Amino acid sequence: MPSNPPVVAIVGATGAVGAAFLESLAHRKFAMKELRLLASAKSAGKTLDFAGKPVTVQELTNDSFNGVDIALFSAGSGISKTFAPVAVKAGAVVIDNSSAFRMRADVPLVVPEVNPEAIKNHKGIIANPNCSAIISMTPVWPVHQVNPLKRVIISTYQAASGAGAAAMEELLESTRAYLDGKAYPPKVLPHPYAFNVFSHNADIEMDTGYNGEESKIAAETRKIFGLPNLAIAATCVRVPVLRAHACSVTFECERPITPETVRDLISKAPGLKLVDDREKNYFPMPIDASGQEAILVGRIRQDLSDPSGRSISLFTAGDQLLKGAAQNAVQIAELLKN
Repeated sequence: MPSNPPVVAIVGATGAVGAAFLESLAHRKFAMKELRLLASAKSAGKTLDFAGKPVTVQELTNDSFNGVDIALFSAGSGISKTFAPVAVKAGAVVIDNSSAFRMRADVPLVVPEVNPEAIKNHKGIIANPNCSAIISMTPVWPVHQVNPLKRVIISTYQAASGAGAAAMEELLESTRAYLDGKAYPPKVLPHPYAFNVFSHNADIEMDTGYNGEESKIAAETRKIFGLPNLAIAATCVRVPVLRAHACSVTFECERPITPETVRDLISKAPGLKLVDDREKNYFPMPIDASGQEAILVGRIRQDLSDPSGRSISLFTAGDQLLKGAAQNAVQIAELLKN
């Protein structure tokens, strides 16, 4: 258990999620004895603002974790695999935002609104789930508590923020070029980004036809919910939105269920905000979700293709950099402190 207040390190502090870590720690007034910002050698010496004060970035080395209680990682799975064990050996609890450890049996995969009790089983590393898994499935959890899920179909509309700061910049630059009538060959993503949508840039699994992002959502949801046999299918698409993912979710329950029941459950659940105004045709949008801690949920309606009345369709939007990444990790850190 970390000391109180803990010494906190951020690995990957100069990236998009690193900036969101700083934003979330400050916004949630997370008490710390010391904050260490760690990144590659080329970023060492830079200063970043935290709560109005400059903090100098240090080079990430094997000695970076001496005295650290909680290490927040968001620098890619390769860095996590190399340095997370180093941090654990030094006495830190690692909360990792990469895919490196998510499916390991000895590593809890945690969404605090869903399975906070899972952190009790950690052995030094706690995994942060895939951003789209968090944003799509957290709203379904309160429904599952009263009427268990049988099947889920998800389509995601994923922003540039999910691919990092460089992809966000590519969206801005390619949009400017498009509007100016200039060519802009993609550098970060595999296809033209401005005014375009395309299959998520994760590798395609040749035997199934699903991409890696889709498989992550299915596998991670089963682990988080404790439902190894849950029938789930996902289609993940990259859209020209700068920040915040959106998801279309249709789920089938064991018993008939009404939109009114789902609305009531979501309106009372932590971490969710109901945005479901049929009269004004106003539902969750990435532009509204950006910068918000809550996941927006709306378009709650009966799935009319299921005559049994057991299926509901809804739409969500959530800030990928906050609840989909940094904020979820900070919430886990809050659980560790308590």
